This record gives sequence, structure tokens and C-alpha cells, in this order.
Amino acid sequence: MKFNTKTIHGGQKPDAAYGSVIPPIYQTSTYAQSTPGGHKGYEYSRSANPTRHALEKSFASIENGKYGLAFSSGLAAIDAILKLLKPGDEVVSTNDLYGGTYRLFTKIYENFGIKFHFVGMNNTEHIENYINANTKLIWVETPTNPMLNIIDIVSTAKIAKKHNVLLAVDNTFATPYLQQPLDLGADIVMHSATKYLGGHSDLVMGALIVRDKDLADRLYFIQNASGAVCGPQDAFLALRGIKTLHVRMQRHCENGRAIAMYLDKHPKIGNVYWPGLEHHPNHAIAKSQMLNYGGMVSFATKGNNYEEAIKIVEKLKIFTLAESLGGIESLAGHPASMTHASIPKAEREKTGIVDSLIRLSVGIEDEADLIADLKQAIG
Repeated sequence: MKFNTKTIHGGQKPDAAYGSVIPPIYQTSTYAQSTPGGHKGYEYSRSANPTRHALEKSFASIENGKYGLAFSSGLAAIDAILKLLKPGDEVVSTNDLYGGTYRLFTKIYENFGIKFHFVGMNNTEHIENYINANTKLIWVETPTNPMLNIIDIVSTAKIAKKHNVLLAVDNTFATPYLQQPLDLGADIVMHSATKYLGGHSDLVMGALIVRDKDLADRLYFIQNASGAVCGPQDAFLALRGIKTLHVRMQRHCENGRAIAMYLDKHPKIGNVYWPGLEHHPNHAIAKSQMLNYGGMVSFATKGNNYEEAIKIVEKLKIFTLAESLGGIESLAGHPASMTHASIPKAEREKTGIVDSLIRLSVGIEDEADLIADLKQAIG
């Protein structure tokens, strides 16, 4: 089954009760049993829910995995991965990553005795310098948030296999439409399904997808024991969103390209970060592991002028100044004061997150209107 078909039919079948083509919202906490322990596969909705189960099968299908898990948020999904570890274990993580992930790593799990190494992974050879007997996990975002750095998943997977450590890839920016990390050697794929998978800025959710049954069983246990599951209404919305993922991503990519090209030639704009630009440092890797280059674009004003960047985002009319990304509407953000404010300024700037950086989540509106909006805001 090809990807575009999987988004609509992958892992799905008509509902057994009445043949409903779309999985119903099973808005229930508990299920009747014929005898103690005798049930139809569901006993309590924290453990399993038919609507969530349908979504989890869809997650697995579109990522070419075998097992999917749906969580109450992307951070809840990451939290479940870290609960596979124990005090004394070490994690090698990319140094350019979502601020909430950095906060979870450093403010929560460092207190539990987990050690994190934040490494520039544009050159994957750097990873091996930080691996030792205590290393249990390599954490990768690609493209990264917000610098759009590209990390070679195949090379990283070879390192992980060589040292018998898990490789987890945050695939939120790329989505399985553009990139399928399990096929490239990853052990775990994570999504903030709040973003492109849901696609309509109307839910908060996380996803994990794996192929190994033992790993899936361990994660399912953590999911049930910790309880950070999504509700059936959100599962229904995410399923609906996934059905149009392929057509939305096509437009996101088209608009992302148009805006990146416009900004790259603008006399008032300095650095532009988008993997499809030929001068992007890892453009060749992006070309080899991605179908296209996505709708996320970051840029900084010339001279790295903070005040100028704030004026731009405040003057935008079609781009909405807001947290998050991946919805049908275009959003603009100022990472230093919004999504990445939890990362200390010195650490932010080491990875290029300067105070003048603006991150765009390019929606599916008409590209001419989006470019006109940027033109009037930048001047």
C-alpha cells in the first residue's frame, strides 16, 4: 500500500458494531464484562480505547512500524522513552532541539541521575566521542527546531547499532510523508502529533512508533502505568487529520519553498534556514533521506537586530504570532522568547538561536498572499 493510501486506509477497517467507515468516538471510561476478566479487548480506557487503538494502528502504518502509541502530548511521549532508562544512564542528544525537550532532559531527568550530552550532529562522527558503557539512548531531531539542521539518520543508526544503544528520532518537522526513520535504522520514532499529523491546531497529542515487540511492550507498560494517554475525542481528530496529511504536506512544501527563496534574496534578511536551499550545510543529506523539504523556515534579520525582528512578527497579518506549528494556517514565532525561552541564552546562541531569529510555520494559504504579508512586515 502506497503512502497516500495508507493515510486514509492504513490499519483501518469499518467499525465492528455497525460498519461505521470512520472509527466512532468511544467516549467511555469503562466497559461491561460478561464475567470477571471476560471482556471484548477493552476494560478501562486508560489501558485501551477503541478510538485511540484505531489511531495507534494508523500511526504504525504511516511510519512503516508495527506498534503505535498515542499520548496526551509530545512531551508525554518523550517522557515515556526516558522512563526506559535508570539512574546512571547517559543520553547523547542533538544540541539544537525543541526547548521543551531540553527542559525535560535538564530540569527533570538530570535530577534523577540521567546524564545528557548535547552534541552538534551535523557531523555524525561527533556522536561517537560521547558514547561510553553507560550510554543507552541517542536522541535526534531532524530537521531540528528551530535551526532546520539535518542529521544523517542512516549514519547515526550505524553508530547506535555498533554500540547497542537505542536511537530515537523526533520526526515532527518532517512527518512520515517526507521521511520514515524506522526504514533508515531508527528504533523509535516520536511525533508531536499536535503539529502536522493533527494538522488543524485543535488538539495536543504525542505519538511513538516502533517495530520491536519487546520495546513496544515496555513502552505500552509505561503508557498504562503512567497514564499520559490521549482522550478519544482527540484521537478522532488526529485520525481525521492524518487522512489529509499527504495533500497538506504537498502544499506546505510548495509554500515553504516559495517563502525560503523569497527571504533568501531579500536585502534586509541575513541567514535563511531551510533544508531545500542548496547552500544549506547538509542539503545533500536532506535530499537523500527526505522526499521534500517541508514547510518550516527560519531566518534572521541582517545585523541580528532584536528590535527589528520583534517589529516584523508584530506587523504580520496573515501569519499569526503564536506558539506551535504544523497547522493549515501560517504561524510565526520568536524562538528566543517563545518556544526556546527555557534554554539559557548562552546555550541558545551556541546553536544559532540568536535574538533576531524568526521561525515560520508556513501554512497552506495562497503563496502570493503569504509573500505579500512578509513583504509588508519586513519593508
